[in-house]
Amino acid sequence: MERLNLINQCIACIFILQITTCLAQRPIREHNYNRREHSLVKPFLTAGLSVPYWDYTGSVMFTQNYVRLTPDEQSMSGAIWNQIPCWNRNWELIVDFKVAGRGKDLFGDGLAIWYAKDRMVVGPVFGSKDYFSGLAIIVDTYSNHNGPHNHQHPYISAMINNGTLHYDHDRDGTHTQLAGCEARFRNVEHTTQLKIRYENDVLSLFTDLENKNEWKECFSVDSVELPTGYYFGASATTGDLSDNHLLNSMKFFELEGATTAERAQIVPRASKFEEPREHVDDPKPSWSNLQIFVVLLLGMIGAVIMSIAGYMYYEKYQQNKKKRFY
Repeated sequence: MERLNLINQCIACIFILQITTCLAQRPIREHNYNRREHSLVKPFLTAGLSVPYWDYTGSVMFTQNYVRLTPDEQSMSGAIWNQIPCWNRNWELIVDFKVAGRGKDLFGDGLAIWYAKDRMVVGPVFGSKDYFSGLAIIVDTYSNHNGPHNHQHPYISAMINNGTLHYDHDRDGTHTQLAGCEARFRNVEHTTQLKIRYENDVLSLFTDLENKNEWKECFSVDSVELPTGYYFGASATTGDLSDNHLLNSMKFFELEGATTAERAQIVPRASKFEEPREHVDDPKPSWSNLQIFVVLLLGMIGAVIMSIAGYMYYEKYQQNKKKRFY
């Protein structure tokens, strides 16, 4: 009997030790909770060919693996918007996407991730409304700026707008951007992930560009005030240049904090936001040495041709003059 009790105790000890080891090996869980009503995940379509909690417009097409916002064709625009307003003050959105196309040197234009007051409004800002109210994360693949940039493209940036600011597409939004970073994500074999985190008025953006499940900070800005009750969305556009803009998923997580409607009336703002500068046209480019040489060469050729033509005319005139004396 004592031997049986001893065996049972040993078994119990081994069982407890295994449970303790498993718990020790489990990663520490962050206090965030996935909310299905704000997430876009597979399978995208129901049996009735509808998309739960989401509306879409333009060139959007659904497949089993991704949502295509635009094809690799010129002058296309597509957008997808959540139907449910977000009442969480603190949240996190993880976006899994891919941008790829046939272009080697010329491609565009890019996509945008939105947390905005107005939804399903087509416009010039990567397929959605200008003078918007809320937050835009701009994923820009092509540099429209004719002058020098202090960064390379592709480029990811954030813009906070209270409905009065214009996104200057010709300047790639540099006059109104909050913060940003370079990101090499186009035409890579794997997908790219962005993690947008808004917690206690701190807006942060992290990237996973190498598919290693490792986050790298792009920027973090404090004193950013965003209302509750806005909508999440994504849009993309192509112009003379094109790319495939694909969404694999958008996963929303509720962070610890109050779910409140008290902040619904505040105006989006960032205390460290740089005041927008006036749009200044690019200076007219000066002629290069090659252009000057070509113009001078053409001028010399024209002068020679005129001289020959003048000489031939003079000779013919002299011959006609001599004939009159015979």
